[in-house]
Amino acid sequence: MSSAPNPARASHASPRWFVPGDINGFFGLVVDNLSILGFIAAALVGIFGVPADIVFGRMFPGTAFGVLVGNLMYTWMARRLAQRTGRSDVTAMPLGLDAPTSIGMALLVLGPASVAFRQQGMDANAAGIATWQLGMASLVVMGVLKLVLSFAGDWITRVVPRAALLGSIGGAALMLLGFLPLIETLRSPVAGFATLGLLLYVLVARGPVPLRLPGVPFALLVGLALYYGLGLAGLSPGFALPDASWPAPALPWPNLGFVDGLPATLPYLSLLLPFGLLMVVGGINVSESARAAGDDYRTRDVLLVEAVSTLVAGVCGGVAQTTPYIGQPAYKHMGARTGYTLLTGLFIGIGGMLGLVSGLVQWLPVAVLAPIIVFVGIDITVQAFHSTKREHAIAVSLAFLPAIAYLLNIKFGNPAWIDPERMAALYAQVDAGHGLPEMATIVVLGNGFIITAMLWATALVALVDKRTGVAVATLLAAAVATLFGVIHSVHPTGALVLPWQLDGLRQAIAFQFAAAYAVLAVLVGLLSLQRQPKPATLD
Repeated sequence: MSSAPNPARASHASPRWFVPGDINGFFGLVVDNLSILGFIAAALVGIFGVPADIVFGRMFPGTAFGVLVGNLMYTWMARRLAQRTGRSDVTAMPLGLDAPTSIGMALLVLGPASVAFRQQGMDANAAGIATWQLGMASLVVMGVLKLVLSFAGDWITRVVPRAALLGSIGGAALMLLGFLPLIETLRSPVAGFATLGLLLYVLVARGPVPLRLPGVPFALLVGLALYYGLGLAGLSPGFALPDASWPAPALPWPNLGFVDGLPATLPYLSLLLPFGLLMVVGGINVSESARAAGDDYRTRDVLLVEAVSTLVAGVCGGVAQTTPYIGQPAYKHMGARTGYTLLTGLFIGIGGMLGLVSGLVQWLPVAVLAPIIVFVGIDITVQAFHSTKREHAIAVSLAFLPAIAYLLNIKFGNPAWIDPERMAALYAQVDAGHGLPEMATIVVLGNGFIITAMLWATALVALVDKRTGVAVATLLAAAVATLFGVIHSVHPTGALVLPWQLDGLRQAIAFQFAAAYAVLAVLVGLLSLQRQPKPATLD
């Protein structure tokens, strides 16, 4: 009895370079990357005042080059898998800029650092160069971490509870990727809210759009038409056409600028290290997702490509890390195979060098791009609950709280809102009978918030699972981390500290927070020594 041949396994010949579905995949992947680049530019130039020529001429070419390198490597991996298995339906792993950490880099690292450099007396250009070098160094730090952890990704997922990993990033997503961009969205209410509503319509409600256009580009086009239409008609307060110019071509040559930026990364390690760790965990999840869809990529290879492309981007001037996208099965359903990643890499990479990408994103207003980030933040938050056990949901919720403090830190730390001298006075203002200064407590809670959230959730999950020893060890680790400013840094910028060099109020705060963890660890440990009650039995 014979069976019909499977066209997907027809022969071991080289697969076709392009199929019609690659066009759909190309537009989807390009829009994702352009949207993230557009938000980075809008945040750095529009919100924090980083000179546009530094963002477009120095940061973007290297960032785009990382996307090119990663997509070329994933294309090669897909074609190798297709030849080895004899299948013609292998879909390449999509790679692009990671939305949460790229936006986090702009809002939490590069932007605040630029403001701090100017407060130190640097002019705008010098501060911009220092910010660029910090961004390069940050990518190198995350790339090295990802390279090392790519060989230990499975162990990490076994040691750190999913509630801790997802809860920590879920809090950042809801507060920083959801709330902050929502404010930017509503600064142009008609265009922004319409774009957000349409995104929810096509992505959540799965509503159809005219001409069977892809949903996200359709929402963006409507938002752009409203933004520029109302603005040019004089019906949108504060509207102005972008002062856009076609950036000159810039090649992403390797340079040692990241070496100069390494010292400036110290205050931000409590953000950068979790960013890198989360990409490793995400890469593992993406590999499993692709495997479930029928494409069995080796997890280590997926993680190594992610690490190498991030390192290459950092050395060549990039400021945003690359990652494999979780949507590989979705691209497979679109009919995309291996051509779409090749096209995307070439378009973003070469376009970044020639100034094409920079020229495009200058016309993408933040009010229209921000709704995409709002959706990403909400989606990550929901995933944090859906992907954890129900009994661990309380740990996910607990992990959200430090992110609220960091959100307040961002606003309070803006000198346009609160004068730095006034901020320092509030930090040191002790009210008798009310404990530590309220402002200091907020600042200290927010510093290192991602690691704080991971530790809190890890300890609570351990308690829920009756693993008291793990909970005690986690609390003691938090006490030590507090003393050195890894979490709860008493330095307003979140910098690491040496406890023996602290004095006065800052020493008191550090020791109080560290003692809080240590005392709780002792109490939990003592309580665990109690004889466990026997379960009730029916007579």
